[in-house]
Amino acid sequence: MKTSNVKIQTRYSETDQMGIIHHANYLIYMEQARLEWLNALGFSYQKMEENGVLLPVYQIDIKYKNPIKFGDEITIKTTLKNPPTTRVVFEYEISKNDGNICATAELTLVFTDASTFRPRKPIPEFLERCQELFFE
Repeated sequence: MKTSNVKIQTRYSETDQMGIIHHANYLIYMEQARLEWLNALGFSYQKMEENGVLLPVYQIDIKYKNPIKFGDEITIKTTLKNPPTTRVVFEYEISKNDGNICATAELTLVFTDASTFRPRKPIPEFLERCQELFFE
């Protein structure tokens, strides 16, 4: 399961004055999709944090292609780009049900020691499971 799909129904509170979903909400949608991807893999941010690992965002690159409006149901496709090192990279495609791609993104997170905030390797079980995804 290198790739997962999550459906989200957009809410009125997420729109801007023009009736379009505000661009900052795309980050929230991607986070929700990433959390569900991790849960499907058998991991969670909470479990990582309990093991002394934080995952701050290092870099994000979003390309906005078509607007999303209130009431649109969207699908967020989340893909693990490659096996993690001290970083983990996810690719995203956000689309409407009609197939129109609304945005694409690449997000890099850094595995960080919770006490020192220094980069570290991922927990071994997570790394092993991610590596298996590329050889299934």
